[in-house]
Amino acid sequence: MGVRPVLQINMSVMTTIRNRWTEQVRQLTLPGLIIVAVLSLALAASLSGCVQVVTYTQPTLVRVIDASYIAPAVNVYVEGTLLAGNIGQGTITPYGTLPASLGAQIKITASIGGATLLTSSSSFLAGKQNSILIADTASTPGAYNVSVLADQQVSAASGHSAFRFLNQALKTGAVDIYMVPANSTLANSVPIITALPVGGNSGYISFISQTVTMVVTPTGLTTPKYTSTPLALTGSEVRTVLLVDTQLTSNPPVLAFIANDVN
Repeated sequence: MGVRPVLQINMSVMTTIRNRWTEQVRQLTLPGLIIVAVLSLALAASLSGCVQVVTYTQPTLVRVIDASYIAPAVNVYVEGTLLAGNIGQGTITPYGTLPASLGAQIKITASIGGATLLTSSSSFLAGKQNSILIADTASTPGAYNVSVLADQQVSAASGHSAFRFLNQALKTGAVDIYMVPANSTLANSVPIITALPVGGNSGYISFISQTVTMVVTPTGLTTPKYTSTPLALTGSEVRTVLLVDTQLTSNPPVLAFIANDVN
């Protein structure tokens, strides 16, 4: 016995419904057609109004680098939010997450007493990384200021490392910086940066990753002012190095603070 389909399409019924609809549309006058069009638009608008589109704005990442010998312990606020509290020279804070903002107010206050010391403003864009740098003004003794640095937010190229150097060693002056490979010596190495002035920002310098020793010398000399422990670099690291004068000892004359921008 054959099996008959359970559902059969009655083509004649469908044709009849279609013809009736077509006939009704033909019988509409021009005003009637206009009313139908208006009602259709109103229905579409009401339906679209019910749809809620969820939007998301990426935050911004901000940290503080305190390189000032003169400033007291400070608090740092961005748009009224405490980003760093009771910090002093040589401090590089972790990144804090803040809402993106154009022309955000930066306020530096004394940790003791809360007096406002400096105010500034900067744009902190969505998905970006920035550092608020507090540093002494080399041209104006006794003065310090605040500036904002754009930080690299992507890893260094595969098999490479990227380092940025900030020279705030006022007494030492301009410096040369070496990355001495483990199997080499300072005498056989060439500086990765030469004559970086006080207040200078080297920008990010990329080099092939390996184990290196960072050596800082006065420009044109090979007498080390700072020698790091060996740095085992495996690739993709991005670092910022803050150079400052030591205040209590003469050996070494320079200190280096290394911060992770991207691991």
